[in-house]
Amino acid sequence: MLDILLTGVGGQGTVLAAKILAQAAWAKGWHVRTAETIGMAQRGGSVVSHVRMGDRGEEVYAPLLGRSSADLIVAFEPAEAARVLPYLAADGMLVTAQTSVQPVTAALSKRSYDGREVLSRLSEAFSKAPERLMIVDDRSLLQMVGSRKALNTVLLSAAMCRSSLPLSLDDLKRAIEVCVKPRFVQMNLNAVDAVAETLRKSC
Repeated sequence: MLDILLTGVGGQGTVLAAKILAQAAWAKGWHVRTAETIGMAQRGGSVVSHVRMGDRGEEVYAPLLGRSSADLIVAFEPAEAARVLPYLAADGMLVTAQTSVQPVTAALSKRSYDGREVLSRLSEAFSKAPERLMIVDDRSLLQMVGSRKALNTVLLSAAMCRSSLPLSLDDLKRAIEVCVKPRFVQMNLNAVDAVAETLRKSC
């Protein structure tokens, strides 16, 4: 059984990323269940998607992950990564975007938020097992692709390159072709290739 948690803020493509992962698993004949917990997503609130895969032939009965059970967390924003960290299993991996999203509360506060302090704290938390944390330079990768709309694909590709997730980039591409609107398919396929080229030693 594989338990995966995806988290971000409204509009970042978290739910679509979960659908792509589920499609990739289903295409391999695995039983899979997904669920979302969404809080004021349209206003930039937190979005958390749960994906559970029976990669060894198991049937998945419940869609929601429990605490300390996620084999992989993919975070689209640093603060959201920190928020769901209690869900990570003892040997699980966290993949997070480097770029922060300014929340409404920070805009109203005198103290600015840019995510660097959160990333520093995450690095400290994983100091004894740095291989379990991957901070993705999403800004550079998305500049190569030409659109921030491919953030979800960039992060999924990075996770497949560096984690033990038994899905390939080809599996991801086939799922993208099924789940993504036709006019955005090529852009997302290009994003997969951009990540593969950048991280080619581990893909």
